[in-house]
Amino acid sequence: MLNLAFDTTAGSCSVILTEDGKTVGKIIEKMDFGQAEALFPAIEKIMNENRLKPADLDLITVCTGPGSFTGVRSSLAAARTLGLALPSTGLTGVSAFEAYIHDLAPDELAFYNAVIIETKREDFYFQCFDAGKNKMGEPEALEYAKVNAVLNGVEGVDFKVMDWRSPTLPPASFDRIWAGDIMYEKDFAEPVAAFLAAMLKPGGRAWIAEPGRDVFHHLLDTLPAHKLRHKRICSLPISPLTEQDVPVPVTIWEVAK
Repeated sequence: MLNLAFDTTAGSCSVILTEDGKTVGKIIEKMDFGQAEALFPAIEKIMNENRLKPADLDLITVCTGPGSFTGVRSSLAAARTLGLALPSTGLTGVSAFEAYIHDLAPDELAFYNAVIIETKREDFYFQCFDAGKNKMGEPEALEYAKVNAVLNGVEGVDFKVMDWRSPTLPPASFDRIWAGDIMYEKDFAEPVAAFLAAMLKPGGRAWIAEPGRDVFHHLLDTLPAHKLRHKRICSLPISPLTEQDVPVPVTIWEVAK
């Protein structure tokens, strides 16, 4: 069985080709940015080196994260494209936790094993496995915000995880909403605008930090249909979490109901 596997969710673009479980080709390029642009050339190179056509593949395996939003999206989009182009080829996904734990040799395993992945937001994702590499529970996040609240003596904070497309809170729950870097695709505009319109109380305000993504204007264009107003508050140069030559220009937008 020929299996093409790839991962762009972390600090590299990795492609591996295996035949009956044995590695026959591997490309790993370390990079913090540009994985999406590097992925298909790497796939093409490894296929050409082994004189294979896409139709020769029996299985395509993609890493589903967790990882950077752009990296995860790049991997999944590539897998979906290949799956549509090769309907007779199998397609499957594995989490980064599973990929890391299965890379360990038997003598590297303990009775309990925790795979921990940095998020670059001062917290971590983790999942526990037993000595047989079996999952002992679902992935979780070590939430820095909770620890920070305790250290600073802030009480009465309610932490919730939810999909903003299906809010679990009642309408008009908030006087104020803070958000940051939430627009990655044009299709996000309508759900985000609907969420803000539903969750803000009359007269409520939302402040959104936006690092200059081209798609953000789609949200601004969508807000009036939900009876929301917007204005630019300020723009500031912000140092990014990853090393970069120049600061990121971040604009704070106010959305009012």
